[in-house]
Amino acid sequence: MQKHLIAALAAVALSAPAAFAAGAAPTDPQIAHIAYTASVIDIEAAKQAVEKSKDKEVVAFAKDMIRDHEAVNKQALDLVKKLKVTPEDNDTSKSLTSNARKEREKLSKLKGADFDKAYVENEVAYHKQVNDALKTTLIPAAQNPDLKSLLESGLKLFQGHEQHAEHVASMLK
Repeated sequence: MQKHLIAALAAVALSAPAAFAAGAAPTDPQIAHIAYTASVIDIEAAKQAVEKSKDKEVVAFAKDMIRDHEAVNKQALDLVKKLKVTPEDNDTSKSLTSNARKEREKLSKLKGADFDKAYVENEVAYHKQVNDALKTTLIPAAQNPDLKSLLESGLKLFQGHEQHAEHVASMLK
């Protein structure tokens, strides 16, 4: 079960660079929507963990994810308003949303330690893949310096999330 969850989540995160590999680089409005969508996905997963988990470390980690991703999304929304840019839905953000919904459904069937382990392992994989997408596709493609700066700040924060998730995962083994 874990391998399926991780593989599916990796496919979700990898879809961002893959969607644009064959064609043009994503535009700033598309990048803004992809980044926002990726954060919303992590917020929703974290809310599910807060509801389902009884493990103090898992719940604390999930609450950190909610706080940090909501703060980044607020900054992103403030930036798009300032720039008078409308985030543009695209195949990548739609795919992210669809696949995340399926993952939450899979996780909803797990309980206790099985849920905790699967959730945290997914968080490790998700952050690795999102961080890679930020480094290799989204940041290089961003044209607006303010958007690029926000993505770079987000990357630093999300790299910390990846390390935190790895630490929690090591405690659950």
